[in-house]
Amino acid sequence: MDIGTAWSYLDLLPVNEQASLRDLFRTYTDARIATFEKLPDVAAAEAELARSIALQDEIWIQAIALCEAKKDTATTNLVLGALNEMNNITTLRTAATRIHPPATIFGLLFAMGLCSALLAGFGMAGNPKRSWLHILGFAAAIALCVYVIRDIEYPRLGLIRVTATDQVMKDLRASMK
Repeated sequence: MDIGTAWSYLDLLPVNEQASLRDLFRTYTDARIATFEKLPDVAAAEAELARSIALQDEIWIQAIALCEAKKDTATTNLVLGALNEMNNITTLRTAATRIHPPATIFGLLFAMGLCSALLAGFGMAGNPKRSWLHILGFAAAIALCVYVIRDIEYPRLGLIRVTATDQVMKDLRASMK
């Protein structure tokens, strides 16, 4: 995890100057955890995201100052490179929560289900005896597929929730002593 890597590289900075930067890292990690815990309350999550971005900026400013004080190119490259990756993953994760397939894709999915039902209906029309098991099973399968696709598109809402990264962040935060 990029925050963990950046945290470890703080060891390369002057020991007597690390405390405030480490405190910022802890607060930043708490803000990142809170950002996703506050969902589905979008306004609260956005406020927490803004707070974490402000903390990122403060971490960056302090890290640059400490790297300049140390005057070691290798340390500067490692620390600032890790911080840059940490910032990039935040941007990427935020973008992933905001970018969704266009409505056309969901319309096409619905139309495909409808066409499949139509073709299945024509296929069964020749048989005078209706198989309610097949009819209901087909309708349930199509509805379930559409629901699951839609539900996974919004991993913080609905029945299927993808929260494994939350635990990774919590474990990381617990290790920041």
